[in-house]
Amino acid sequence: MIFDVAAEIDYAVGFRSAMILSLHAQESSSQKILKEEFSIEPKVAFTEFRDDHGNRFVRLDTANRTQLTVRYAASVDCIFDVQRADQIAATPVTALDHPAVPYLFPSRYCQSDRLGKLAWDLFGNLETPHDKVMKITEWIHDNVDYVPGSTNAVTSAYDTVTQRVGVCRDFAHLGIALCRALNIPARYFTGYAYELQPPDFHACFECLIGGNWMVFDATRLAHLNGLVRIATGRDAADTAVASVFGSVNPTRMKVSCDLGRNQHFVPIRSEKLGPRGVSIAASAD
Repeated sequence: MIFDVAAEIDYAVGFRSAMILSLHAQESSSQKILKEEFSIEPKVAFTEFRDDHGNRFVRLDTANRTQLTVRYAASVDCIFDVQRADQIAATPVTALDHPAVPYLFPSRYCQSDRLGKLAWDLFGNLETPHDKVMKITEWIHDNVDYVPGSTNAVTSAYDTVTQRVGVCRDFAHLGIALCRALNIPARYFTGYAYELQPPDFHACFECLIGGNWMVFDATRLAHLNGLVRIATGRDAADTAVASVFGSVNPTRMKVSCDLGRNQHFVPIRSEKLGPRGVSIAASAD
């Protein structure tokens, strides 16, 4: 399935600063970049690099600019693998592949160590990891209100479960924390989402089930087979769209994800997933 994605962001610069941007679609066995364009106006010096997760970043120096406009556009061919997941038994921690182990640990926004009793009380009696994750996403959807602007950059999973309000990143952080508390490796996913309303970047989470990373969205706002991965990490600290070192503030943002020409889309939504799981391989898988 081919998607045309784009992002355009205006920034006001208070003084000379540095930024690290994460807008580029990831390249992997499940995502092929057919074409892409990236620009910064007025022109400033920047470099591109990748981290250990395969995430693609741009590092820039604002120099003496007082305003910047960053533009990214790409056509991305995405492959989604749908598998039965309800009968897959849990993988013991001692048998996990080494790259998955860090996704068991608490992280800045996903304090699984503080949510262990809640996780085991609510979901510990369920038999398979897929059953547990499906019930976690259902519980978050039913018990946390999605309210734009209700949280900020320091809101954690522990805050979300106590305040019962948040946005997509908060829903993802809570899902990750509850899964890790149940010994299920879980990681943060950020990307472009087809037919997301209103159009924006979107966050959800992935769990390692039966050797495959499967994607889940507790907000139920995105099609699971309508996602274009930008970045993967332990939580939002690893995958921020913009990390600012200085004084830079966004003043306007436009994000889009559209079907490529001659594409026919049949959506898979979280609530219709049933016994199946949707897998989207990442660069580091």
